[in-house]
Amino acid sequence: MMRKILLTSVAVLATSASAFAADLPSRRQAPPPYLPPPPLFTWTGVYLGGQIGYEWGREPATLVSSQPSGVVGGAHIGYNYQVQQFVIGLEGDVNGTSYTGSAFSVLGPISASTKIPVDASIRGRVGYAWDRTLIYGTGGVAFADIKDSFVTPGAFASFDRTRVGWTVGGGIEYAVTNNWSVRAEYRYTDYGRFSDAVFAFPLNHHSTDNRVQAGFSYKFDTFAPPAPVLAKY
Repeated sequence: MMRKILLTSVAVLATSASAFAADLPSRRQAPPPYLPPPPLFTWTGVYLGGQIGYEWGREPATLVSSQPSGVVGGAHIGYNYQVQQFVIGLEGDVNGTSYTGSAFSVLGPISASTKIPVDASIRGRVGYAWDRTLIYGTGGVAFADIKDSFVTPGAFASFDRTRVGWTVGGGIEYAVTNNWSVRAEYRYTDYGRFSDAVFAFPLNHHSTDNRVQAGFSYKFDTFAPPAPVLAKY
């Protein structure tokens, strides 16, 4: 009789211990790994890049009128700031060009040529972004080193001047990654009116050009807004 009581008590204690152990939290199970959220894309930041394209224009003067054209390419640097879907920024670029043109005067044996070996600009940018696609307008101050030369039998004249004008245009830019983007752009530039006296003839100029170009940029994250902080559990 005593033996049965002891066996029954041991069985009850074993069952109670198993149930209590099942209710205890497991210390062997590792917590789920923390996966940080992917960084949010923003157009905000400093960027640096390059561009290449083609430009064509007009160089009308009193005696001669040429239509120069050529390849243009260089580098740009800028800063964008995004507020919701609107993007504002400032950009500067410097280019080397093969922009040249020549013409002959119908009034006499005078030939003329025009070259712009270097140009630059400082422009504002305003755009509207659909996530990684940005459509923008741009405009500002343009600079150019304009070289004009005139040849007639027995005489030669040349002028080298730096002109300041204005430029305006627009484009579309797409962010391939959070840092790299590509763009396509059109700009019209007007360097204003100026005059020379060549072989005792007054020459009045008005230099304008158009350009289409493609480019790329790398955006640095130094001045970009920080990613949101999420609590770890």
